[in-house]
Order: sequence, then structure tokens, then C-alpha cells
Amino acid sequence: MDSSGDTDLYELLGVEKSATPDQIKKAYRKAALQHHPDKVPEERREEAEAKFKAATQAYEILRDEEKRELYDQYGMAAFDPSRGGGGPGGAGVDLNDILAQMFGMDVGGGGPSGPKRQRRGRDEEQHYKVTLEELYKGKTVRFSANKKIVCSQCKGSGAKEKVKPQTCDRCKGNGFQEAFQQVGPGMMRRAHVQCDHCQGTGMYYKEKDRCKKCKGKRITNEIKPIEIYIPRGAMQGERITLEGEADQFPDQTPGDIIFTLVEEPHDVFTRSGTDLSADLNVTLAESLCGFSRVVLKHLDGRGLHIDYPRGKILRPNEVIKVQGEGMPLKRGEAKGDLYLIVKVQFPENGWLSDEASYEALQKLLPSPEPVIEAEEIDEVEYEEDVDIDEMGAHSGDARFGGDEWEDEDGEEGTTQCATQ
Repeated sequence: MDSSGDTDLYELLGVEKSATPDQIKKAYRKAALQHHPDKVPEERREEAEAKFKAATQAYEILRDEEKRELYDQYGMAAFDPSRGGGGPGGAGVDLNDILAQMFGMDVGGGGPSGPKRQRRGRDEEQHYKVTLEELYKGKTVRFSANKKIVCSQCKGSGAKEKVKPQTCDRCKGNGFQEAFQQVGPGMMRRAHVQCDHCQGTGMYYKEKDRCKKCKGKRITNEIKPIEIYIPRGAMQGERITLEGEADQFPDQTPGDIIFTLVEEPHDVFTRSGTDLSADLNVTLAESLCGFSRVVLKHLDGRGLHIDYPRGKILRPNEVIKVQGEGMPLKRGEAKGDLYLIVKVQFPENGWLSDEASYEALQKLLPSPEPVIEAEEIDEVEYEEDVDIDEMGAHSGDARFGGDEWEDEDGEEGTTQCATQ
């Protein structure tokens, strides 16, 4: 990136280039509060306003993934109209919109000098649970959503036809009022908040003049069908955006509905990126003699057949890789791989019922280990099914919890060393 002559936006906000969106947002809030023109003496107002606008422009670029990527590659030249970029205006900086979203403030849009610009409504974000089968095959989801829309009868005015609005006497037609808000223990700040008398419109209607459909609220509820498409191969945490489908409000462009995919655990498969893993359950006979059968039912319902040759032993926890049977990639027909982890199912105790069967099996299996010679031999007792994690417990060895002790009353404590 050629950044000569450019102010580094990351440095301006005081964050690293690897900063997360949340860190960038927090840094902007801090800078905006520090340099807001209303927060400084009059002699420093011009300087503060310049810093405030610079911080706002930096935040507007760095909070947007596409704009941030352009900036990282080309610097501010990507937003310079003379070089084909969007310029600071092309970056979509709307101080009124940002202040409204970040602080609940409204600086009045165009005011006397021009028409008020439409703000963009807030995005609606929610999690959407999906199964591994749905992510493997892809899925189109259709459902009905209860959403707010601008009243179709009064077109969002809130009044009956041909009724002239009255200027709100509480906010003097500005749509907002000054109020003090607590931002911390013992800390207050002055802020512009929406007028609750006119709901920010600056206009007020008597009850008899209000729209009958929306009762003057300017919006109504509507059941609307919504459809989302989950592409095959989509991953946990992926976001699906329905542009402009969030709630509608007068004088605002609707925001987006954003679904974040949450992958539910699967009983058979475990996913890692584009690869899958699963247990391959085989009997002791199959692990020694080979097999030819369907070993697994895949996520799309297909049975996977493996022909494992005789003469090759399958040992517990060995891994077999099946290429091209993992999760599909989003583009093309390629897929990841499937890793099968061998689990040998040993027979139950006493599965051979007679001595002849034992002798026949011993002849087939490899010979036992050579006899260990010793001067003295003791016959010892033993326990079965013991947890290896018990080894060394309560033995006084510091490597195995040796710092614990048990007193005469059976209560556990911690050993202490007295200074001599």
C-alpha cells in the first residue's frame, strides 16, 4: 500500500492493523467522545471538529469489510475521485447516522441549509441453527416473519389524508431534545435524544387527526414470507444477509437481516474445515482377517463401502483416509477428505464355550511372549478396569498431587512449609 501523504487510519484511531471490528468500534467511541465539538472549549472547537470528522471517516472505512480491504491494499487512493475511487463522500460517511447508532444522538441532518438525509435503519442479527446434513447438501429455508412496515394508508405520515401537521411544541420541530445521560459512575454527558412526544418527526397530530390504521404510529405490523439459501459447504459462524429486509421506519432506509449459522453437533461425524472424521467400528475378526462391507452412511444418505484386504491388521485408533468424501467446497465439485478412526470391538468375556475352541484359537494366533526367567516367583492378586489417572494419587509425590494431605478427621488440606 502506498500510503505517502495519507494519514494512517489505524494510527488515527489508536488500534493495530489486526484489530477486530469490536476493537475498532470501541476506539471510535472513545475518539468521538474525546473530540466531539460540544465537549471542548470554544477556542478548541474548530480543531476538535476536524479531529472528530477524521475519526468518523476512519471508522466508516474500517468498519466495512470491503472498504477496509481496499484501504489495506491501496490506502486512501481507493477513495480519491480523481483516481477513480469514491472519495471521502464515496465512503458513505453520514455523521448523523453514525452518531444516532453509536450514541443515540441526532445532529439534525440537513437542517436549514438543505433537506434531511435519510438514515439507514439498524440491522437485525440472529443465530440460525443448522445440521451437518443441511450444510453438506445446502438448503433453502422459507418461513414467515412478523416485521414492521411503513403504514400503507398514511404513507408513514401518521395522519389522515389532507390533515396538516402541527409543529411539536416540545422539541420545536427539531425531532430531538437535549438530555443528560449517565455514562459511568458520577459521569454525565449532554446528548441529543429523540423527542418522545413526536417520535422524532418534529410534527404532532391531535388524536382525532391520526391515521386510523396505524393510530398515528406511522408503522404497522405485517406477516411477510422470507427465504434464505444456505449454500452447500457453508461453515459455522458464516453470515447470510437479506438486504433491506429489516423493520421499516419512516425517513429511514431499512437495514438488513443477518443470519449467523450455528452448526449443531452430529452423532456420527465431526467436522474440521472441509474435512470430516468418524469412527470405523470393526470386530476383532475383521481387524485380523479383513472385510468387505458398507462401513458408514454418509450425510447425503449414500453407503460407503470399503474392501479391506486380508493380511493387513487394523489396530485400535489407526486412521484410514478416504479422499473426496469430506465436506463440499462452495465452488466446483471438489470436496475435502474423510478420516475414519478405527475402533476394534472385542468380544465379551467367556465368548468361547469349550476348551477345544481355546486350543484351536491359540494355534491360529501368534505365539505368546518368551518365558521370563526369575530366581523367585510370586503369585500376585490383581484388579481389573482400573483408571490410569489414579496412578500416583495421594502418594506424596508433588508430580501427582503430592501437595494434598488428609488429617485425622478425613478433611483435605494443603501442606505448608514453616520457615525455620
